[in-house]
Amino acid sequence: FMSDMEGTKAQWLDGFADAAGLSCIRFDYSGHGRSEGNFTDGTIGAWLDDALDVLDHLTEGPQVLAGSSMGGWIALLVALRRPERVRGIVGIAAAPDFTEDLIHRELDDAQRETLMRDGILHLASEYSETAYPITRQLIEEGRNHLLLNAPIAVPCPVSLVHGQMDSDVPWQTAIQIMERIAHPQVTATFIKDGDHRLSREQDLARIGTALNDVIWSGLGG
Repeated sequence: FMSDMEGTKAQWLDGFADAAGLSCIRFDYSGHGRSEGNFTDGTIGAWLDDALDVLDHLTEGPQVLAGSSMGGWIALLVALRRPERVRGIVGIAAAPDFTEDLIHRELDDAQRETLMRDGILHLASEYSETAYPITRQLIEEGRNHLLLNAPIAVPCPVSLVHGQMDSDVPWQTAIQIMERIAHPQVTATFIKDGDHRLSREQDLARIGTALNDVIWSGLGG
């Protein structure tokens, strides 16, 4: 969400895959990075379609999905829609339902009124000098994709990595995800001093461990 494939984790993942002799695809959602489109036109459903297009047209065989924050939500949604193609998921500070639980529910009455009246609300972020534009359609369309209110029937191993100093997505979200996922192979690694970015060398090492666990258990190798 408001990041791109040139970020530290995305580039590190590319190098990790190369070192392991595996292929890797990074991509920017529409309205992000090098991709066309306006960010304010985006929704969870539209970005899910982007991910499905990449999976359907640019990959072959079983895939392991690695998603950070919103990407963790998208990865779970992709696995539900293409169960035969997904052999594992690594969620890094995964944030399913964040549009509802972490944005809309946290707004005060004045902010909600602005969002309903103007169709857009700008929220300050520590990751950008400019405020994040939050649209009414992002919130309302996101309700079509909520996961944490029912069992999540993903067909593959899932490994979650979450920092306990994450000020954007509470680490308890990982517990909720674990409780909802029906597959028996679900693990979570908590990094006591880890923040939302999880981009330090020691954080990336933990992500690498999670990837190895999922890749080889998911591919049977």
